[in-house]
Amino acid sequence: MSAEQGLALAEFARMCKAAARSVSLYPATHPAIQASLGRVIAAAAKLIPASDVTLTVLPGMLVIDGRAPVRPDPAIGELAELMHDRLIGSLRVERAADVQDWRAILLLLARPAEELIADGGIGRAWTGSGRSHFEIREIDYAEVLRERAGGDAAEWDRIIAFCLQGEAAGLDEGALATLMATLGDDSKFAELLDRLQSGEAGGGASVGQRAAALVQLIRKMTELAAGRGQDGPELVLQTAANAASRLTPEMLLALVGQARAAESEHSRTAAGVVERMGDGTIASFVASAVVNERGATDRLAQAFAALVPEFERKERLLDLAKDEAAQSPLGGEPGFDGLWESAANMLTSYSDEGFVSDEYARELSGARGHAIDVERVSDDPPERVQQWLSTVSDAALRQLDLDLLMDLLRIEEDPAKWEAIAKSGAAEIERRTLQGAIADAQPIAEAIIRELGDAGREALKPAAERLAEALANGPLMRHVVVHLRKVDDAEVEAYNRLCHTIGPRVVRPLAEALATEDNNRAIRRLRELLLGFGAAGRQYVEQLKTSPNPAVRRTAIDLLRVFGGREALPELAGMLDDADPQVQREAIRAIVQMGTEDAYAVLEHALVSRRASRENILQQLIGLRDDKAVPLLCYVLNHSTPSGKMVEVHAQIIEALGGLASHPESTRTLRTVLYRGEWWAPFRTKLLRLAAAAALRRIASADTLAVLDEAARTGNRGIRAIARPHLGGLPRRERDRT
Repeated sequence: MSAEQGLALAEFARMCKAAARSVSLYPATHPAIQASLGRVIAAAAKLIPASDVTLTVLPGMLVIDGRAPVRPDPAIGELAELMHDRLIGSLRVERAADVQDWRAILLLLARPAEELIADGGIGRAWTGSGRSHFEIREIDYAEVLRERAGGDAAEWDRIIAFCLQGEAAGLDEGALATLMATLGDDSKFAELLDRLQSGEAGGGASVGQRAAALVQLIRKMTELAAGRGQDGPELVLQTAANAASRLTPEMLLALVGQARAAESEHSRTAAGVVERMGDGTIASFVASAVVNERGATDRLAQAFAALVPEFERKERLLDLAKDEAAQSPLGGEPGFDGLWESAANMLTSYSDEGFVSDEYARELSGARGHAIDVERVSDDPPERVQQWLSTVSDAALRQLDLDLLMDLLRIEEDPAKWEAIAKSGAAEIERRTLQGAIADAQPIAEAIIRELGDAGREALKPAAERLAEALANGPLMRHVVVHLRKVDDAEVEAYNRLCHTIGPRVVRPLAEALATEDNNRAIRRLRELLLGFGAAGRQYVEQLKTSPNPAVRRTAIDLLRVFGGREALPELAGMLDDADPQVQREAIRAIVQMGTEDAYAVLEHALVSRRASRENILQQLIGLRDDKAVPLLCYVLNHSTPSGKMVEVHAQIIEALGGLASHPESTRTLRTVLYRGEWWAPFRTKLLRLAAAAALRRIASADTLAVLDEAARTGNRGIRAIARPHLGGLPRRERDRT
C-alpha cells in the first residue's frame, strides 16, 4: 500500500490498542475513555477514504484490498494478533461508526479470546450488542480442516464421539458410508485408528474407553457388512486386524483384555480381531513401537507376551520386526544394532512370573470359572447382593472421590502440593456444577475458600486466592448462568450459596453475563444474586447500563438505588432519557426514593430543561402513585416558575397531588398556589388557582378543607370566588368539621 496509507494504518492500530486497554479499565463516562475513543475515530477517518474500509486479518499483519504496508509497524502486528486470536478473519469499518459503536467493538477485543469463543464467538457477541457500522467475518477452523482433509478427519471425530458415548446405533447414513468405505482398505482403517488414539478425538477418554469404542465400532461394521453376504463380517475383522499394527502398546493390551473378558458379543468381537493378527502385523506393531519409543517399554513387552507366548515364534517375529525397523530413520543411526539387541532381550525374556505367585496365578486363571459358578449357585440373599453392588455404584465411587479430595485438602500442609490438589478440586467444582451436582461442588469450594479466612493456614492463602480468582473468572460462572435459566426456584439457593462462598470476585463475570442475558428467568435470578453482594456490585453498573436489554438496564438502576447514594444521581439522571418507559419509571422511582434535596433538584431540572422528554418524565412521575412522590412534586411547584410550557406542567402536578393521599407538604404547597398570582397574568393565575382548589377538595382532609374555608372567608375577591364553590357541596358533617 502507499506510504500514506501505511502510516494511517499504523496510527489506527496504535489508537485501537490503547483504547482497548482504556475501555476495559474505566467506565464509559471517564474522561480517559472519551479521549481514547476520540483519537480512534480521528485515526479511522484518516484511514477510511470513502464510506468504509475492510481490514483482512492475517497472523501478524493487517491487509487492505490485498495490499500490506511497505514498512510493517509493530503496532499493526500487535493489533492483527489481537484480532486473529479472537478468530476475526476480516473487519469492515464504516466511516459513520460513532463513539458507542467503537466502545462496543473495543470492549469485545479487550475480552479474553477463550471467553469469546466459549460464548459463541466474537461475531455472535457483536450481533448481541445491538450496535452497527462494523461487520465481522470469523475464521471457521473446523471448515478449513474439513476442506483440507476432504472431510474425513471431522467425520472420524464424529464417529468416535458416538462410539465413546456408547451411541454407535445413532450414526447417520453419511457416517456409516464413511465407515464402510474403509473395508478392505487397511490404510484407511489405520487412519481411523490413529484418530481414535490421538488427543484430538474423544477429549479425555481413557485407553480402556477408547478400546471399548473401537470394539463397538467394529461390531457396528460387522452388522452392516452382514447384509453384503457371508464374507462381510470376516472382511471387517480382517481389515481391523491388518491395521492393528498402528495401535499403541496400551491400546493393544486393552484390546487383548477385552478379548479375554467374560463371554459376550463384545469379547467375541475383540477376540476375532486379535486371532486374525498375522505375523506381519505383529512384527510391524513391534517395529513401530520400538522406533517411536527408541527402545522397548514394559507395556510393549506385556503386549508382545500376550500376543506371542511361544518363544520360537517370538524370535522369528523379532527378526521380521528388526528388518522393518532398519528401514526407518532409526535404522540409519550408528547405535541401532545395540538398541535393537537390548529391546529384543527385553521382549524375549519378559515374564510376569516374578510379579505373580504360583498360587495367585492359579486363582487368576480359575477366576472366570469361579464367576460362572457364583452366578449359577446364587445363594446370597438379595439384600446382601444389593448392599455389595451399592459399594461400587457410580454414586458411591463419586462420593469416595469427593471424600478423598476433601481429606487431602484438609491434611496437606505443603503450599505447592496443596495448590496442585486444589486445582483438581477447582476442576471438580466446574465439572460437577456443569452436571448440576451443585451439592457436591459446594463442600469443595468451602474447603478452598476456608483457607482465606481467619482460621485458614497462612502459608496456603496465596494459593487459595489464586484458585478463588480462577474459579470466579473461569467457566464456572457460565455454568451457573446456564443452570439459572432452567432450574426450579427451590434449586436456585444452592447456586447462590456457591457464588457467595467464592465471594465478591464473582460479581464482575456475573454482571458481564447479565449485560448480555436475554432469558427473563435468568435475568431475575442474576439480579437478585448481584443485589445480595451489596456495594460490591456498584462498580459494574456501567456495563449493565449500556445493555440492549431493558430488563438488564433496570437491574443497573436497582444497584444504583440500593448502593449508589448521592454519587449515583448523575447516572440515574442520565437514564431518564432511556427509550424504554419502564426504565424511565424505575429511574424516577429510584430518585424519588432517595428523597433528598439533590434528588428533587435533579428531577426539577429534568422537567424544566428536557423539553423532548418532559412529558414522559412527568407522566411517569405522576403514574408512580407513590406517596413518596408528594415532596418531589411539591418541590417542583415551589422551585419553578409557571410560565410558558411550565404552566401545563404545574397544572398536571397540581391535579396529581389531588389524587394522592393527604400530606402536610401537599396541603402547604396547594395553599401557596391558591394564594399565589400575578396581576399581569390573570388567566394563568385563575387556571392554577382553580386547579389548586379542586385538588384540595379532592383530598378532602380536615387540613385541606380548612384551607378552602379560610380562603372562602379571608381571601381576596378572586380567591373567595374560586374557593366557595368547592365548599358548597360539602355534607353538613364536613362543613362543621371545617
